[in-house]
Amino acid sequence: MRDPALETNVLALNKLFLAIHVMSVKRAFCLLVKGLAEVVSIEDGQYATYDFDSWRELSAFRAAHFRQQEDDWIRTVSDEIQVPRIIRLLSYDRLPKQTVKFNRRNIFARDNNQCQYCGKRLPLTELTLDHIVPRSQGGRATWENIVCACLPCNIRKGGRTPKEAHMGLIRKPEKPKRSPMLALKLSNQKYQSWKTFLDNAYWSVELK
Repeated sequence: MRDPALETNVLALNKLFLAIHVMSVKRAFCLLVKGLAEVVSIEDGQYATYDFDSWRELSAFRAAHFRQQEDDWIRTVSDEIQVPRIIRLLSYDRLPKQTVKFNRRNIFARDNNQCQYCGKRLPLTELTLDHIVPRSQGGRATWENIVCACLPCNIRKGGRTPKEAHMGLIRKPEKPKRSPMLALKLSNQKYQSWKTFLDNAYWSVELK
C-alpha cells in the first residue's frame, strides 16, 4: 500500500525565499539528500533552516516528544523522518512565474468544484464547463466567460446567456491572481505554514 505521506506536497522557495512552485515529497527529499536544498521550518514565528542530516536529527526528537496531528512521517529502516512543508533551493535564483494557466483543472479549482448556477458541489465526473456568453453569440474562452456547471444546468441553459435562460450566477468569474489549486491546499491545516510565503506575494505559484 502506498504511504499517504508521499501524496502530500512541498512548497519550494528560491534562494531569495520567494515561492516558485509546489513539488512532490519524493522530489523534495531527492533535493535535500543531494544537498541542493534545505528545509525551512517556521518555529514560534521565526524561520529556521536545516540540511538533510540536521532535519533527520530534529525529526527523531519530534517523533519522540512533539508529534502533531497535521504532521506527516516517512518511515525508514531505522527511524522516521518528518515530511517538510517548505524547502529552499540553495542555488536557484529565478523569479516566480507571473501567470496562472488557463485550463480545466484551474477553472474547476477556482469555482471550488461547484456549479455556478445552482450552487451544487459535485464530483468532477458530474461537472462540465459552460460559456456564459455562448460561442454561437461570439463568446470567447476566457477566465471571465467560462464557469463550472453541472450537467442539468448546462443542458437547461443551452445556447443562451444566463439572462436569456433566466439563470443567475452565484459569483462573478474572474481571472485568479494565483493558482486556484493553492486555495484548496491552504484550506488544509497541514499547509498553513505556506501562507507566510504566499499571503504577501503578488505572483502566482504554478503547480508542477
